[in-house]
Amino acid sequence: MTDNHLGEFLRARRAALRPQDAGVASHGVRRVAGLRREEVAVLAGVNADYYTRLEQGRERHPSAQVLDALGRALRLDPDGHAHLHQLAGTVPGSRFAHTTDLVGPALRQLLDGYPTAPAFVINRTLDVLAANALAEALHSPFERMDNLARMAFLDPAGRQFHERWGHTAQAVVGHLRQAAGLDPDSPRLRALVRTLTDHSTDFTRLWNTHAVRGKTQEAKHFLHPDVGPLTLTYQAFDVRDAPGQQLVVYQAEPGSSSAQALALLGSLRATANRAAG
Repeated sequence: MTDNHLGEFLRARRAALRPQDAGVASHGVRRVAGLRREEVAVLAGVNADYYTRLEQGRERHPSAQVLDALGRALRLDPDGHAHLHQLAGTVPGSRFAHTTDLVGPALRQLLDGYPTAPAFVINRTLDVLAANALAEALHSPFERMDNLARMAFLDPAGRQFHERWGHTAQAVVGHLRQAAGLDPDSPRLRALVRTLTDHSTDFTRLWNTHAVRGKTQEAKHFLHPDVGPLTLTYQAFDVRDAPGQQLVVYQAEPGSSSAQALALLGSLRATANRAAG
């Protein structure tokens, strides 16, 4: 990771946008992937030299109006548009204050208040800070439940556990890119990205696209070795007294096979705990 986060993002999104998607006429062989700098500048209504300085990191203080124009020119979705502003520091309060990763006793009590739903707390780098018993049972195929990105890319169980692994991988990387926009100098984020790029070519490829993605409400599709396939929806709640922390709660459709599998998983966990006791 370099300190020219805005320029890297602009270059990556420019390279990912095809001329025909941006309404740009293309003639002959193009020497660059995606749009040329001059084409982005024309679409955004800015000076080409000024846009070049933005990409190269020689200009770091564009106005909100310029960023809005660039977002439209690059066809950014809402997450990408917000990320662009965050990288430039034009969104009030766009940076999270540094916060503790300690989970308070009230939140831990709330986790245990979901006996039939996997629930856990993560921070913005996807470290798992706390989890209830059913969440631990759900993720038991992994060597350890410590970081959702590491588990997806580096744990041998990741590709089997996530039935739609490619979709999960894109979502994980997009979430980390969003975190980079909020706190690009985070030592924890830098260390995590370094570890993942050192050991996963898939992560490196996705990371270099600079695609940004916030949390959605899409269903999760898991394959657990003990109870089979599970399709779970989820809700994510920001922890108000600990900025950057999120409470994530999974749930199955009542009466579905996934609900039955989740109940069986909880029963197996309880039986194992009694045996261990």
